[in-house]
Amino acid sequence: MTTMTETSARFREFKMPDVGEGLTEAEILKWFVQPGDTVTDGQVVCEVETAKAAVELPIPFDGVVHELRFPEGTTVDVGQVIIAIDVAPGSGDAPAPAAEPTQEPVEAASQGDGDAPKGRTPVLVGYGVAESSTKRRPRKGASAAPEAAAVAAAVQAELNGHAAPAAVAPAPAVPAQGGAPDGGRPLAKPPVRKLAKDLGIDLATVVPTGKDGVITREDVHAAAAPAVAPVAAPAPSQAAPEAPAAAVASASARETRIPVKGVRKAIAQAMVGSAFTAPHVTEFVTVDVTRTMKLVAELKEDKDMAGVRVNPLLIIAKALLVAIKRNPEVNAAWDEANQEIVQKHYVNLGIAAATPRGLIVPNIKDAHDKTLPQLAAALGELVTTARDGKTSPAAMAGGTVTITNVGVFGVDTGTPILNPGESAILAVGAIKLQPWVHKGKVKPRQVTTLALSFDHRLVDGELGSKVLADVAAILEQPKRLITWA
Repeated sequence: MTTMTETSARFREFKMPDVGEGLTEAEILKWFVQPGDTVTDGQVVCEVETAKAAVELPIPFDGVVHELRFPEGTTVDVGQVIIAIDVAPGSGDAPAPAAEPTQEPVEAASQGDGDAPKGRTPVLVGYGVAESSTKRRPRKGASAAPEAAAVAAAVQAELNGHAAPAAVAPAPAVPAQGGAPDGGRPLAKPPVRKLAKDLGIDLATVVPTGKDGVITREDVHAAAAPAVAPVAAPAPSQAAPEAPAAAVASASARETRIPVKGVRKAIAQAMVGSAFTAPHVTEFVTVDVTRTMKLVAELKEDKDMAGVRVNPLLIIAKALLVAIKRNPEVNAAWDEANQEIVQKHYVNLGIAAATPRGLIVPNIKDAHDKTLPQLAAALGELVTTARDGKTSPAAMAGGTVTITNVGVFGVDTGTPILNPGESAILAVGAIKLQPWVHKGKVKPRQVTTLALSFDHRLVDGELGSKVLADVAAILEQPKRLITWA
């Protein structure tokens, strides 16, 4: 989609692009430039987080940063302008975008008496003119600042038990019951509207504190916070008690509310959708992987594996690929719309990775065609990219089967939930030294537990059992990688 527009021959705007497949919004994590900085075509100006990954956005032209439209931490809809660039600094042939009539802030429109000039609608900076015929009620008398001061004085007087001053008789500029002036649409910038939507707050019920009745982020957060019983203010001659303030602080410290967005929001939606769409079945097997651990140690010394990461996960991944080759029906997807089972003749092997932003599942494309050294290199690159937060949305699309290694946390195993659109997911538990019957005698052996969850609509118990049994047999006797491959 087009991500830039021209506001004049001098100023150009860059819009939030759709950096994934059908994404509608992204959160600005970090700005790498500030107003006044010089930028060049292809330079990364910010990092954003979508529902799938963190992505760096390059600017597509040269110039000087004129304006950043949103602060860090703001969730922005795809298509909204996020930065304005002066592509001809010093030319003086056009005014700055913020100075154009259509970009005048609400505050400026309310200075003085009467309506805004005919043909011009007051709007928030940088968001265009709203197509509406609604006119704001003309103000009489003093400007908004004295009225706001009068309202504050009235509130303080009421708390102190005194009569309100006569000056507050006129209707206050800020609506007393919410952010909708004259019963119209509440005044708030798009990021504030988005915040209210995420928190489930009706802007019509929010009391604005911004100038000229504009609702701020703090107003929305205040409306979302649990109500606290008001404490009567002490008389001027009395000292303010410490106990009520401490009690409020103590109560507020008992909970932390975190808005659900970005990767966490995508995980929640995907897991709920998967759990209540695909009938899950999970099977378990405990297996002696002593020989696999010996193979890992030998491969680490092999010169053909130099420069790549060799660990048990590599052998487990190869074992699963061989098991899928022997049982190709498991590598499929359920097409609800067409009522078809779609068997896939390729394997995009997903690897669940825990990152600071949450769990993501990038996949190795065409993993079934890779040799062991190639698979090791792909695994190493996948893990490194995920830990650095650089995994692209494309790297997480199109997975067919997934491995989740919960053993790294010391967990024996689990019952993993399928990724949407996939037929199976293998959980690998911790590998521990345990007493095991080997060749008729109890000996200490390296043992782990595997769990395979699959979609019972398209994978029967027999097929799922065969796949899990094959993976276990390969890990017990790794030479089967050669005889079965």
